Amino acid sequence: MSNFFKHKMRSKSPGEIAGMIILGIIAVTGLAILFGFIIMWLWNWLMPEIFGLTTLNYWQAVGIFILFKILLGGCNFGNDSSSKKSKQECKDGSKSDFSKWKHYDNFWKEEGNKAYKDYIERVTKETDNSND
Repeated sequence: MSNFFKHKMRSKSPGEIAGMIILGIIAVTGLAILFGFIIMWLWNWLMPEIFGLTTLNYWQAVGIFILFKILLGGCNFGNDSSSKKSKQECKDGSKSDFSKWKHYDNFWKEEGNKAYKDYIERVTKETDNSND
C-alpha cells in the first residue's frame, strides 16, 4: 500500500500535497457536520411521532451517533476490535476485497461464455422437466 502512495505522489510538489491534505481535512469536517445534521433531522422527523420521544439538537445527535458507534463497534459489532484476530476476520469477510478480481477478465475470456451457455441449458431443462 505504501508503494501505491509513493507512486501516486511522485509527481506532486510539496505544495500540492499540503493542499490535498488541507482539502481532505475540510471535506471530512464538512461531511461530519452534514452527518450530524442528517441524524438530527431523521430523529426529529421520526422519533417524536413514532415513539413520542423528544427532539434533539445538533450536539445531542452527534452524541447519539458516537454512543452507537462505541456500543456497536465497527464491522464486528462489539467484539474486541483491538485484537488482531477479530480485525483479520472482519477484513477477510469484507466485500471490498478485490484481490481475486485480477482473474475476472481472464475467466470470462476463457470460460465465461461456455459456462453461461451451460447454465442456461441446465436451467431450461430443469424448467421443462418441472412443467411436465
